[in-house]
Amino acid sequence: MLGQPLPIPTTQPKKKRTWMTSFFSKVAWKLRFRKWEPLRNVFFILAQRARDPSAKKRRMAMRGLGTIAREKPHKVRKYKKIVLDLLVHGLYDPMSCDVIQESMKSLTVILGKTQGKGLGSFFVDITLQTRTLLDDENDSLRHSAFVLFGQLAAFAGRKWKKFFTYQVKQTQDSLLIHLKDRNAQVAKACKTTFRACSPYLRQRRERGFQSGGDQGNPKLCWQLSHCHPELLQYFYANKIL
Repeated sequence: MLGQPLPIPTTQPKKKRTWMTSFFSKVAWKLRFRKWEPLRNVFFILAQRARDPSAKKRRMAMRGLGTIAREKPHKVRKYKKIVLDLLVHGLYDPMSCDVIQESMKSLTVILGKTQGKGLGSFFVDITLQTRTLLDDENDSLRHSAFVLFGQLAAFAGRKWKKFFTYQVKQTQDSLLIHLKDRNAQVAKACKTTFRACSPYLRQRRERGFQSGGDQGNPKLCWQLSHCHPELLQYFYANKIL
């Protein structure tokens, strides 16, 4: 898929840019024009790159999987198990934050294209690892984690509703803290994710146990009233609190 290497420029930055440009341009060329080339061969090469000792190659593999998901979503459905296995493996990369971030970005694309269908037990792995990244010191990782967590909230479905409800309640403090994140993009992503997670914060009320005017989650109501009254109003309007 990579073909013959391009001539190596004299400066190091240009060398890196040339390698990356060559990688993606040739992947895209394969996807769009070489229809006679089986896509499974591309997956095979990306699978090799995903476990390469080089963090750069692993990162490029994660990004390549996202590119395929964006341009050929019907093919991803056919090879979904392979793709998800590679991306979840990248999500737990012990050495490179860049690999983890690219994995989250690609998983976000796949969730959007497939509407979260057919994730199976991968849903648990993705949710648990994404939760741990919501408080990461790296701004980019936190941003990608909140975006992905919001997608998971949108597509949890009946099968994982109980599990995800518990995860959201365990994440409630992180959601409140990062509404005022030092990074504006992270704070914006957190606010969007908070809305997506709001149905899972709905309190179950037994008849005769609570009156209609009682607050089911006083701590959350108090914090939102002081920091984000517009979110509190949204929750009340949708009968979440």
